[in-house]
Amino acid sequence: MTILRTAASGLALLLAAACTAPTPPRSQASTAAGTVCAPPQAPPEAETATTIDVIEQAYFCILGNYYSGATLDARSLLTAGFVALTQELNRGGRDVPDAIMPALTGDRKADWATFETAYRKITDQVPDLRDKLAVVTLEGIVAALGDNHARWTHDVKRPPDYYDGDGYGLGFQANVNGPQVDGNPGVALAPLFVTTVQGGAANAAGLRPGDVIESINGSAPFIDGTPTPAIAALYPRYPEARPVELRLLRQATGRRWTVTIKPGLYQRDLAALQVVRSKLLDDDVAYVRLTGFAPDSANRVLKAISRLRIGRTLAGVVLDLRGNGGGSPVEATRLLSAFVHGKITAYQCAAGGRCSTARTDDTVELLELPLVVLTDRSCASACEHVSAAVKDLRIGRLVGTRTAGVISGPAQSYLLGNNTLLGFPARHHLGPNREVIDQVGVPPDHYVPLTPQDAATGRDPALAKALTLLHK
Repeated sequence: MTILRTAASGLALLLAAACTAPTPPRSQASTAAGTVCAPPQAPPEAETATTIDVIEQAYFCILGNYYSGATLDARSLLTAGFVALTQELNRGGRDVPDAIMPALTGDRKADWATFETAYRKITDQVPDLRDKLAVVTLEGIVAALGDNHARWTHDVKRPPDYYDGDGYGLGFQANVNGPQVDGNPGVALAPLFVTTVQGGAANAAGLRPGDVIESINGSAPFIDGTPTPAIAALYPRYPEARPVELRLLRQATGRRWTVTIKPGLYQRDLAALQVVRSKLLDDDVAYVRLTGFAPDSANRVLKAISRLRIGRTLAGVVLDLRGNGGGSPVEATRLLSAFVHGKITAYQCAAGGRCSTARTDDTVELLELPLVVLTDRSCASACEHVSAAVKDLRIGRLVGTRTAGVISGPAQSYLLGNNTLLGFPARHHLGPNREVIDQVGVPPDHYVPLTPQDAATGRDPALAKALTLLHK
């Protein structure tokens, strides 16, 4: 499933995946108290309040359908939910003397009953906080999974007057991108710098590629080489739009300055909206940039290569997957099938070791061309499916940096009783050699990072290396 930054886009993809997925057998879908945990068959109706009954439904939904639900210690979920509840009480200055974590035994149903009794006793004393406490409790339970493909999608809003093609945010991208911030922030490497100025406030403020971000709202983005939570402010979500103060360094001139940028809507360049972009390099190399594994994206890539192949002999293909946040695993497998047949491209496994396989679609015509794939730390999910297969199956060579390590498994969505969506993987992703990629990423064959100086001058050392490899 794609890792997306905007709530509106994330909900759209979640619904698309959910409404086309088969409904699990009732034995898997049923939860406690007769409630049902199943994929939605249509977009949900208007969201209603989150209650303890909805939390119960989500709790048993996870235990019955999450890939490691059968072996998961459910006490970890309830403890995380209770921690979130008490923290919210503290934030509101409304702590309750009886807000003490109850003793849990490991019996899932009995522990839920114990938790629910304590929860109701606490929330009955602060009825005005009941709705907020329910939300943070469920968020805490989902967060306890520690899974970058687990999401509770609720309270989705779009900015006013939001049109197709609009962007929302600060108007730039940095080398530490959304998938890292959301799913695996520990992989980020210093320094933090602007890679692309897309428009909006960043453009008005005069930001340029290569500008190093030394602080965000007064906080350092890295401390002793470790990324800090401050980086998340670069990717605001509507409606939590607060101005962001940046301290910047332009290395070419030595200039240091501070600018405050307010998130908002901006019109993106039309070329940047294209999922597939292609061109001919050095008269004999097909370059294709794929920004996401959207429906039919594999066919569009193959058609682009075919057009570039007309009237000439190609030396190879450069597939640029930098910044690709993922998408459909079906499209990932189909694209790989143009370069190899008769292979397993990934495994999807349950906690007990039972695995299904993703196999190449051998009806796809082979291109019979050398391949170099460009990767970076923003290549996540389905993008890592492709990267691992290219490396393990020796389809081509990877150039750039290690991928994001955000590929827990394809997420399935479930409709909760308040018309919100709970999503998580029913299977865990492994590479073709059965290796774990989640949290690890896929290392390149040739490590070629982008530097602030490269971004400032428009150099692309990874692409230059790819062309060298194809012309050897």
